[in-house]
Amino acid sequence: MAHSLARSTLGLTSPAPIEPPKITFAAKEIDLVEWKGDILAVGVTEKDMVKDESSKFQNSILKKLDAHLGGLLAEASSEEDFTGKAGQSTVLRLPGLGSKRVGLVGLGRCVSTSASYLSLGEAVAGAAKAVQASNVAIALASSNGLSADSKLNTAKAIVSGAVLGIYEDNRFKSESKKPALKSVDIIGFGTGPELQKKLKYAEDVCSGIIFGKELVNAPANVLTPGVLAEEASKIASMYSDVLSATILDAEQCKELKMGSYLGVAAASANPPHFIHLCYKPSSGLVKAKLALVGKGLTFDSGGYNIKTGPGCSIELMKFDMGGSAAVLGAAKALGQIKPAGVEVHFIIAACENMISGTGMRPGDIVTASNGKTIEVNNTDAEGRLTLADALVYACNQGVEKIVDLATLTGACVVALGPSVAGIFTPSDDLAKEVLAASEISGEKLWRMPLEESYWESMKSGVADMVNTGGRQGGAITAALFLKQFVYENVQWMHIDMAGPVWNDKKKTATGFGISTLVEWVLKNSSS
Repeated sequence: MAHSLARSTLGLTSPAPIEPPKITFAAKEIDLVEWKGDILAVGVTEKDMVKDESSKFQNSILKKLDAHLGGLLAEASSEEDFTGKAGQSTVLRLPGLGSKRVGLVGLGRCVSTSASYLSLGEAVAGAAKAVQASNVAIALASSNGLSADSKLNTAKAIVSGAVLGIYEDNRFKSESKKPALKSVDIIGFGTGPELQKKLKYAEDVCSGIIFGKELVNAPANVLTPGVLAEEASKIASMYSDVLSATILDAEQCKELKMGSYLGVAAASANPPHFIHLCYKPSSGLVKAKLALVGKGLTFDSGGYNIKTGPGCSIELMKFDMGGSAAVLGAAKALGQIKPAGVEVHFIIAACENMISGTGMRPGDIVTASNGKTIEVNNTDAEGRLTLADALVYACNQGVEKIVDLATLTGACVVALGPSVAGIFTPSDDLAKEVLAASEISGEKLWRMPLEESYWESMKSGVADMVNTGGRQGGAITAALFLKQFVYENVQWMHIDMAGPVWNDKKKTATGFGISTLVEWVLKNSSS
């Protein structure tokens, strides 16, 4: 899972190599009261916590566990007002028993979503870190009602939550404490090869998510467009049986007439790199050709429309390549999973949006590779200019479906808040596919309208279009702009992930989008 970024020079800062924790996952059929280890954690709903008139649990698993503990669990949950609400947890230290600690983790009123099970895994990982536990077990109070498929997906979500919850990005800290967790037992989900395959899948996807997080967390003086291209090439080398890399320099992009992308890159001392990875299965027929396109601004100053004032978040603009991190994280995961029957193109127009005498000015006109001209009325609406040429390039690969991901607009954050990404597509079928994938991944997406009448605000008096239509409906007009660069015979979706790319409370990247992309690719595969 380790993946160290290339060395930097600016500021004498380079990331320290870190070894991610090696955790073994095992599915066990064992009575909870017989399990021995540091923490036994049980996910409970509010319904599971209902007690009878003598304050005893009605749920059979909790009843048995509480009897083994002499009623301590029921007593503690009442004293702490633990009712099983989402986000609640309580942990009891129990010296002398098989498990040193028993914890209850709230799942909410009635749980059936991947997001809830991911949170359960993360909560247990957090508890393990707090007490330096080396082995934990996770079970559900009510797993009997789950179908065989649901059990597999639930176990996968819990394991994913545990892996991501224990991980900490300490590459840029002078000192860091290694987590002690070595093993996680999943109890009550059955055993066998199907479950083991699911757990391996969870680990593969998590390795992609962790890689994506590391890319976003890396500062702009470390992760330049050139370094991003190096990282992409490393992935292709690592999984060379299925992945190949093509990196285009500025001259090659000029030959392809990518004036929109090169206009954004013109002000930076760090040259642009256009990244194209291609996944092809090692054998068998290809039944679907897909493209994943990610916005790759390794730093966005805003250009001459410089980001100023409170709330502009210029210090966080290293995360403006969150879309490209999602695309490369998905490439890493798919390189390990190796789905059959699907070809995937991973495309990133990487550059910086800086300020200099060679830079793009407000009012300049740039010409994209499909011949369309754009009057740049705001240099801080630069991501869509880079994506314009990336989308044309993707269409030229002969793909049937494209999903692009970008930290594109503050307007989408205003509309949907920090946890939900907006999706825009003219294709109902593609919307259903991606939303179904997000249900499994536990990531939150919301379909937004592509209101064609808003295109009026994007018309220029001197060019084919302007690059921004103002504040009202800003996420919609941005999506309408991108639509101008997608061929009519290609199904296309734009994901505006400006909100969920970053966790402000934890001050770290989320790895958003990777899990959903992998699920979507697999839905289009013959695996």
